[in-house]
Parts: sequence; C-alpha cells; structure tokens
Amino acid sequence: MSVEHRTKTPWLPPRWFIRLAWSVHRGVYRVFGGRIGLWRPRDGKWGALRLTTTGRRTGRQRSVVIAYVEDGPNLVSLAMNGWGEGEPAWWLNLQTHPDATVDLVEGRRLVRGHAATGDERLRLWARWREIDTNLDAYAALRTSETAVVVLEPIPGAPNTMPGT
Repeated sequence: MSVEHRTKTPWLPPRWFIRLAWSVHRGVYRVFGGRIGLWRPRDGKWGALRLTTTGRRTGRQRSVVIAYVEDGPNLVSLAMNGWGEGEPAWWLNLQTHPDATVDLVEGRRLVRGHAATGDERLRLWARWREIDTNLDAYAALRTSETAVVVLEPIPGAPNTMPGT
C-alpha cells in the first residue's frame, strides 16, 4: 500500500510584488554604493550577493541580487525566477557565458557557474531544504526542475577580496 504525501500549496505574494521587492532591493544596493543590501548566510539562513553576468544576447553586463548559501569555497543559489515559470535571465546568461563576478560583503570574487547534477544536486537541494522547509512545495509550482546553481571560484583568477 502506497502512502500519498499531500503538500499544501504555499502562499506566494503576487508576481508583481516579488518583482517590485527585488527591484527595490537592487535600488537600495545602488543608492548606498553596495554598503547595504548584501549579507552573509548565518544561523541556518541564506545570504544575499550581487551577481554580474554577461547578457546572452546583448553582451552587456547585467547585475541581480540573489540568495545564496556557502558550500566550501563555492556559492550556491537556486534558479527559481520567484517560483514563477521560466528560467531567470541571470541563469540563462550564465549558461551562455559561465564566467561572472559576485559582490559579497567581503568584496568581489570571479566565479564560473554551472548546474549541480546527480549526487551534488541532491546534497545541495537538501541543504536548501534545511533553510526553507517549504522548498519542495514552492518547486512544485513550476513545471520544470529548478536548477541548483554552483558558482565556483575561477582557478588562477586574481583574488579581489580585500585583506587576502
């Protein structure tokens, strides 16, 4: 006899509100010159970083503030698009141009992005699930699998983190 697990559909604010909140967040970051708007993950919570990618069609630099957790030297995010359909533009850009820059509280880092697969994806998804117990319910709102994006430091890249 199989047991069916019923997951309650989580509440999400309207799409326009999610987009507005992230736009305001980016604006606060810009207005304060990066002194406000980024934070490190701590106490079972995610952090916020600013990711700058190269546009897949324009070739221009595009920046977005996204949530992340640390996994050793790597930074890990979810390409969730506010749990709406489609992939976020930053993830599409990274797939075309995987080298990017992240701004953290500690400074800037050059990274290369890729999607976690197999056991790595399972491990990192479980890590995010510890932070957000509704993760699977949110992911179920999308018809496609949510990519777990790993941002690895580029080997041999100049270290732009202050104090190191």
